[in-house]
Amino acid sequence: MILYNVTVNVEQAIEEEWLQWMRNEHMLDVINTGLFQTAKIFQLLNVEQSEGTNTYAIQYFAKSREDYEIYERDHADALRQEHLEKFGSRTVAFRTLMEEV
Repeated sequence: MILYNVTVNVEQAIEEEWLQWMRNEHMLDVINTGLFQTAKIFQLLNVEQSEGTNTYAIQYFAKSREDYEIYERDHADALRQEHLEKFGSRTVAFRTLMEEV
């Protein structure tokens, strides 16, 4: 099992709009690639927040590293660009890839 984790720092002013868009559009778009089985979103509680922001972790679960690599090659750029166009610099993201052992 592969876990693709996207941690996003979100300005509070757009937080509700961002959460709704993530749940109702973006996460579904990622799942609909057929390369991830499920996705979950969590709010980080034990991190020091910058004033006026909150941090979330979006976790996508893939069966294999190959599925993740296909996602990166064929889908990631367009989906990231859509996020950037919608929210610009009001969010900051970093990504990690993990394998279940």
